[in-house]
Amino acid sequence: AGRRVIAHLDLDCFYAQVEMIRHPELTDKPLGVQQKNLVVTCNYEARKRGVKKLMSVKDAKEMCPQLILVNGEDLTPYREMSYKVTELLGEFCPLVERLGFDENFVDITEVVEKRLKELQQSGCSGVCVSGHVYNNQAIDLQDTTHVRLIIGSQIAEELREAVCTRLGLTGCAGIASNKLLAKLVSGTFKPNQQTVLLPESCQELVHSLDHIQKVPGIGYKTAKRLETLGVRSVCDLQAFPAAVLEKELGVSIAQRIQKLSYGEDDSPVTPSGPPQSFSDEDSFKKCSSEVEVKEKIEQLLRSLLDRIYRDGRQPRTIRLTLRQFSATEKGFHRESRQCPIPPHLIHRFGKESSNLISPLLDVLMKLFRKMIDVDLPFHLTLLSVCFSNLKDLPSSKKGSIGFYLKQMSLPSGSGK
Repeated sequence: AGRRVIAHLDLDCFYAQVEMIRHPELTDKPLGVQQKNLVVTCNYEARKRGVKKLMSVKDAKEMCPQLILVNGEDLTPYREMSYKVTELLGEFCPLVERLGFDENFVDITEVVEKRLKELQQSGCSGVCVSGHVYNNQAIDLQDTTHVRLIIGSQIAEELREAVCTRLGLTGCAGIASNKLLAKLVSGTFKPNQQTVLLPESCQELVHSLDHIQKVPGIGYKTAKRLETLGVRSVCDLQAFPAAVLEKELGVSIAQRIQKLSYGEDDSPVTPSGPPQSFSDEDSFKKCSSEVEVKEKIEQLLRSLLDRIYRDGRQPRTIRLTLRQFSATEKGFHRESRQCPIPPHLIHRFGKESSNLISPLLDVLMKLFRKMIDVDLPFHLTLLSVCFSNLKDLPSSKKGSIGFYLKQMSLPSGSGK
């Protein structure tokens, strides 16, 4: 793990970039992507005029009257572009791990090793950094760790150039010896820039975080528990007695987060592969009739079945999730139910999906009635449908005609 070189690639204002690729006429104009009444992201033209991520549409319009808003409720174009990026990075290095739609970790260690060997064989000692060095730290070309990270910066530059040339997307990159540090350093210079972190600056980087929740891997709930113990900064966490932390959080969590506070992270880059499930959701202020529920679920089904058809696999499980507002408890309650997809419907996946909507809608409405008593008033604010337990089409499985045809295809010249 100590010899690894990891690149973290983070695409600039991703949703907005996708919209500018789809609508080139919007490229030089202030653009925001709207979901419900929020601007979920905006391009840099809009940011120059004071628009910020997650600003209300009303405030954003007041800040920038020229702001053009695009509806971003349908995530399909962003999801498809996201997978294209991961696939493209996978052409360079097999170890690519998706992190949301707009981020990827790439383990570039093997490529670095290969180039380092070539440099040593050629007798060339000169190697130049691509992009920035965190904290302007001096590079020591006699230090192999430094040289490996500098070569890593060159590879990261090539990855970013490929994503820009072939997909039209710009992004930032961080290059470091582990995933945690690569992610932390990647946002140092924005947009469309990159930064390499040398080991000697690691502590300075983690100490620059103004709150422990800024440490990737420490979530909201853990941060709140740490706050009750008086732990708010990275320095607090480093200095906190390990035995007390283990008693409060359990040994494994305590040891993991204390390591993170020192910038230590030995987690590998795990190739994401194809998605393990397909889901879509819709949120709204109020949905309070069975007819409305049926309409919304049908809309979700249509987009999901289209995605599954293009993926080519067959799901075995279906899940319905809802979020209900309770006036008595003055809060929201989230609940899910799932069931196996009836076997007579499974074989229809991969064919024309329109004949699946009605029977799957019936299945989902049965799940819905298990959670909601439709004879009583209800107030829903979210519905989500998920297909999971995806399997390849059975054409090449044992027992199928395709399988036996494959077994029968013998190499030429076998004499049989």
